Amino acid sequence: MRRTGFSGRGSAALAALLLLVGGVTACSSSDGPAQTLDDFLRGWRDDDLSKVGFVTADGSKISANDVFTQLEGLSGDLKKSSLLLTALGKPKETGEIASSPVKVDWTLPGGTSWSYQSTVRLTKRDSDGWRVVWEPSIVHSELTAGDALELRHKSADRADILGADGTPIVTERDVVIVGVTPLRITDQAALLKDLGKILKSVDVDVDAKAVRERIKNATDEGAFIDIVTLRRTDYNKIRDRVRALEGTVFQEAKRELAPTRQFARALLGTVDTATREDLDNNPDVLREGDQVGHGGMQQRYDARLRGIAGQSVVIARRTPDDQIEDSQLFSTEPVAGEPVKTTLDVATQNAADRAVAGEKQPSALVAVRISDSSVLAVANGPDGGGVDTAMSGRVPPGSTFKMVSTLGLLDKKAVTPDTTVACPKTKTVDGREFKNSHGMVLGSVPFHTDFAKSCNTAFVNLAPKLGADGLRDAAAKLGLGAKWDLGTEAFSGEISPAGSPTELAAATFGQGATAVSPLAMAGATAAVARGQFKQPALVLEPAPPGRVADGPQLAETSIRPLQAMMREVVTKGTGTGLSRVPGKPVSGKTGTAEFKDGEEETHAWFVGWQGDIAFAVMVQKGGAGAEAAVPIAERFLTALNP
Repeated sequence: MRRTGFSGRGSAALAALLLLVGGVTACSSSDGPAQTLDDFLRGWRDDDLSKVGFVTADGSKISANDVFTQLEGLSGDLKKSSLLLTALGKPKETGEIASSPVKVDWTLPGGTSWSYQSTVRLTKRDSDGWRVVWEPSIVHSELTAGDALELRHKSADRADILGADGTPIVTERDVVIVGVTPLRITDQAALLKDLGKILKSVDVDVDAKAVRERIKNATDEGAFIDIVTLRRTDYNKIRDRVRALEGTVFQEAKRELAPTRQFARALLGTVDTATREDLDNNPDVLREGDQVGHGGMQQRYDARLRGIAGQSVVIARRTPDDQIEDSQLFSTEPVAGEPVKTTLDVATQNAADRAVAGEKQPSALVAVRISDSSVLAVANGPDGGGVDTAMSGRVPPGSTFKMVSTLGLLDKKAVTPDTTVACPKTKTVDGREFKNSHGMVLGSVPFHTDFAKSCNTAFVNLAPKLGADGLRDAAAKLGLGAKWDLGTEAFSGEISPAGSPTELAAATFGQGATAVSPLAMAGATAAVARGQFKQPALVLEPAPPGRVADGPQLAETSIRPLQAMMREVVTKGTGTGLSRVPGKPVSGKTGTAEFKDGEEETHAWFVGWQGDIAFAVMVQKGGAGAEAAVPIAERFLTALNP
């Protein structure tokens, strides 16, 4: 039975024992045991026992420093935990001895409270005053000399990240860890060459130099040196070949993974073993070996997904055969994490990932369901990782922004689709020359032709009619520049102030100070297709608190002509590469964005919609939108409509 106080000693025997105490320097008050007890409890809490005198249970001398050292040793893993000590009433005196129950309250890592009752005994001689009788059971009744209180940690089950239908997207999946062991290697050079070639077939690169160093530095020839962790599906593709290599060894495990390595990787982040930095930043929460979210949603929602670890306080006691034996005093059970539910759609995300993987330049694709503005896919190519440009990139939109400017011009009734607007080769505003891609000249043509062929100089001609107010108003109606809250990092755009004639002219076709993300343009495109702005949604649970209110219904006299002109881009303009994709008709707008003055390199864009899906594609340094972004859109839509 667990004791909560002292027992087994009669008061007469104790009195006889304590009367033997003598020759110890007087440090404690002679006014009464209560003051000495208070000094001890305060000194224990504050790590300063200099005001207290001590004797051992057998009456031997013991210094405050020795007591402090033993206190630290007995406290073990709890010595840095918050401690509250409370005397439960005044000490009960019996002649030269006294005792008092004491409540001990520890605040364990993570905020868990552990409380119990201990007992402090005191003794005095007339000349020396009251002293604390030091014994390990003061810290806890079951402690003896050489013991220590230690914490044992039990991780909680990590929750999944879910798709819109509640299906797990990131969940525990079977993996195989491929490694080598020096003991079995007969030809290291051949092994690493063959291993690298085999792993390359499942798109995994091996740093042979780093592996050689690890083999060289291995102190145990039988050590398992891990090379790569593969999903079971990838491992099965190369199983026979990799197992045939002399020196390879394998371990089976489970990891929190998305369906594929590329799957929305920059958005979702990864789950990995806690790093030293993680441990140092969260000493009360994490222990070595814990799984932690790194990057993206896994990091943002790490505490929710990880849950609350269970822990126990044990007495760690060394046995006669020099083993450590645990005796549990207190425990809490782990609390499983809570899932994060998203709007992501597996089929749409897979199509987006495959579409950007075919482009060597860094690229991004965001797809949004038009009917409810749910974000269905967030892809960053070619490997899915790195910076989440799709959600938070800040780049000029180029001619895709003509969609916005045209809405503003139509709202102001400055043009109709049939208004003749000149498209010269160049146009100069306040000494700055603007030009068209590839030196295009259309002459005086209907505005819908200028739009379909993406004539910059036509929009420069119309800039004074649009004005800075018209530019800002149209952008706001499409949600650009608002403060969106999707439950993860997102950039909704920043619109040029268009404070000068040249800046206004540049801003009308997506240059100058305007910056957007692919997400922002996908949201704006969905608004055009829908006829009203609705903020894109990504995280459903926990629901973000700051969702922007729906925008006004866009004027029929503006939105219908704009939709028709965006269809013409695909049938007769710069987006004809999408005219024959399977499925419903495609509408959209190409864009070529200069991102640095004086540089020839440009970002390539395409924004558009098909059926109930709006999307935006951006290729960094991709050149013209028709040459780089349109092929990605074609692969994406073809995959969605097999």
